[in-house]
Amino acid sequence: MPILVITGTGTEVGKTVATAAVAASALAAGRSVAVLKPAQTGVRPDEPGDAEEVARLAGALTTAELARYPEPLAPATAARRAGLAPVRPHDVVEAARKLAAEHDLVLVEGAGGLLVRFDEAGGTLADAAQSLRAPVLVVASAGLGTLNTTELTARELRSRRVQLFGVVIGSWPDSPDLACRCNVADLPEVAGAPLLGALPAGVGTLPPADFRAAAPSWLAPRLDGTWEAEAFRARATGWGLSGGSSRRKAAATDQPR
Repeated sequence: MPILVITGTGTEVGKTVATAAVAASALAAGRSVAVLKPAQTGVRPDEPGDAEEVARLAGALTTAELARYPEPLAPATAARRAGLAPVRPHDVVEAARKLAAEHDLVLVEGAGGLLVRFDEAGGTLADAAQSLRAPVLVVASAGLGTLNTTELTARELRSRRVQLFGVVIGSWPDSPDLACRCNVADLPEVAGAPLLGALPAGVGTLPPADFRAAAPSWLAPRLDGTWEAEAFRARATGWGLSGGSSRRKAAATDQPR
């Protein structure tokens, strides 16, 4: 898996922090890592972007950013309003392949969701993943509404015959409500892919050394971590779910489909 594309089910789901956790775990496993941000929006030229934030949290890695637009909008819209050239899927493919020739792992972090447009022709992160034949990791929210957006993302990937590598919960609350607890069992079922981690809420504010030390405990072995889905599920679903339903749905998380 030299290239892993990381997308969210929407904005503000913890995608950048999840990318940093994946990077930190890979670095701890002795792998060289590069992070590619195709289009950074809503950040001034003198401000650090998402790729720099991943490096701050995860440690020594290579960062690359193809374009930056000042307004916090979809990349195609932000590029048009700024009068700047857009990023196109083939630009992402070319940059990712070049980085993959020099690193063990390249993480391509999208902007928002899978079908957010890069250019006026409608090019998306999904197009880039399809051309790269790279698996996609989906970062999802924990609470109400996440099942719909996760399943829509999974269906789009399947329609393109792009591998959905798994799902990571980007921010697991300290006091999960009923929806969160149910979603631990339901997310892998609607995605048709395993749950590969859950990041505790607020970990992006940890000192970098603490973040790096803890990151493997938030991710499953397939992402160079030590997190165990079954143990997490048992803790989460033990708070008020019926045992039969949770056990039936829990089995779906163990094997990708």
